[in-house]
Amino acid sequence: MSRPSDDVLLATLPGRLFHHAQVRGERVAIREKNRGIWNEYTWADYLANVRRAARAMWTLGVRPGDSVSILSDNRPEWLYADLAAQSIGARSVGIYQTNPAADVEYILADSASKVLICEDQEQLDKALEVLGGTGTGGDPYRGSENPVPSLQHVVVIDPRGTRDVDEAKLLTWEQFLDRGDDKLDDDWFEERLSSLVPEDPSMIVYTSGTTGPPKGAMISSKNVVGIAVAFNESMGLGEDDFVLSYLPLCHVAEKILSVFFPMTTGGVVHFGESIETVQADLREVSPTLFLGVPRIWEKIHSSVTVKMKNASWLKRTLYNTFTRAGLKIAEGRRKGGISAWQRFVWFVGDLTVYRPLQERLGLRRCKIPVTGAAPISPELINWFHSIGVPVSEGYGMTECAGVSHMNPPDAMRIGSVGKTLPGVECRLADDGEILLRGSVVFCGYLNRPDATAETIDADGWLHTGDVGQEDNEGYLRITGRKKEIIITSGGKNISPEKIENKLKVSPYIKEAIAIGDARKFVSALIQIEYDTVGDWAMRQKITYTSYADLASKPEVRDLIKGEVNKANDALAQVESVRSFKLLPKELSQDDGELTATQKVRRRNVHAAFEQLIESMYTKGAAA
Repeated sequence: MSRPSDDVLLATLPGRLFHHAQVRGERVAIREKNRGIWNEYTWADYLANVRRAARAMWTLGVRPGDSVSILSDNRPEWLYADLAAQSIGARSVGIYQTNPAADVEYILADSASKVLICEDQEQLDKALEVLGGTGTGGDPYRGSENPVPSLQHVVVIDPRGTRDVDEAKLLTWEQFLDRGDDKLDDDWFEERLSSLVPEDPSMIVYTSGTTGPPKGAMISSKNVVGIAVAFNESMGLGEDDFVLSYLPLCHVAEKILSVFFPMTTGGVVHFGESIETVQADLREVSPTLFLGVPRIWEKIHSSVTVKMKNASWLKRTLYNTFTRAGLKIAEGRRKGGISAWQRFVWFVGDLTVYRPLQERLGLRRCKIPVTGAAPISPELINWFHSIGVPVSEGYGMTECAGVSHMNPPDAMRIGSVGKTLPGVECRLADDGEILLRGSVVFCGYLNRPDATAETIDADGWLHTGDVGQEDNEGYLRITGRKKEIIITSGGKNISPEKIENKLKVSPYIKEAIAIGDARKFVSALIQIEYDTVGDWAMRQKITYTSYADLASKPEVRDLIKGEVNKANDALAQVESVRSFKLLPKELSQDDGELTATQKVRRRNVHAAFEQLIESMYTKGAAA
């Protein structure tokens, strides 16, 4: 069979992989660090691995419309399995590696997965628990003697520690690949690529499930290819750019970087040694494109703040002087220009503060640092600009392939999420809800036609559930979630996210949950940042034995009260936090308080700490 036409290839992600292997086959596509050494894989290698995995899946009975689930940390095999499934018309399904067995079972059953690809013994144990019928978590999860009847095969990538496992459905990665070798015609793979329909769902990305069971968002190649090309062109990205893959690949944000970006530019993806070595890997790779969720940027800021408090007088003075100057210079640049004196100040600051700090963070070469996936404080973005890291905020959601808005690098407006990317329409409903339309809008929720009809209206508008404001130049500002707006007993509408982001600017506050619906005033539950507060306590010669012990210290409460007062200075009177309580434990996914993406499940937190919340509204409780 002749090579598929470019029009056919460029319309799907697997087709684009084939295209890159043809036109830049010897260029590096993937680098993976193993035992301290970076191993390189070319585009030709990439295609060869995907081709073998696709043939193996087909031999195991996977057909168009079937699902293949992947339960693994980020590694090249994740991408091979993902694109192999897509190349035969099946759907790839990512599962968070932190999910317990009950959550794994729910996704496997909901997606009717035929094959599950596990990383190692830890993840295989969850699969075996599911196969044994003991993984069910009860309502809303489905359980039975055979909870996932569709599951025919389990593949383990790293088989160490699994030798004695007696399971007929189990294959190692190499055994899996061998199943497809020499079983199909040479032209078989190209025939499969030519038969792909760009509009058909090619992946299922499960939502975080903050308000209920996760929903499987069906996304097609048509959804992602156009928006990925628009994103790359808007941000000036090309084949010489590269990323570090570290966020979970089952999250659409990491798919943008590790799959959509390289498949539309020919750029390079790096896989570090492990999740524990991300900071060291970031310094070594120093990517040109880096996406951090707000928690990542908050943690970087907290870490630098604590280190500067412990630094010498000279280092502290230089840091404070040049970050203050950098803030004004960055603002001047955004407004159109800076003076010769400011250029000189920046030059000196770059030698003494900015460059060393950027290199330490691994962001020296990063021309496009991006934040998204959750709200972030403008003050935090301003701080990064003050050290020469021009973080830009974007907006999107799983249901629009991850991105719809970006701040242009040369026309950034801090506090906004930027303008729509080419091919996306945006308008605000009468109640301020953000509506999106275009080829970016997903195919619907798997097995949930009612939820799909509630989300996509008859005119094709995607109802995001977010509330925003748009200025006359098209810059969008997110003001909150429609269902999470606090309405006080006095009738005032307040965005909890605005309050929480002001609080989380503090290096001592990790998480904040604003309370106030149908209440006389706003209060907050606050989780301290254990590391930074612990460092502060040591410098104050305050002894403690655990998180709970530290959070109970009167001195810590006084510290956080000062941080709350600082946040209140930047809030309207009706938004001010008048009472707060420190959480006696760290919020966790295992206890149902956080999603796999570390988003707060407000309803669960409210239920778990009901007495603590009520105590803030007793007489005389206001802080």
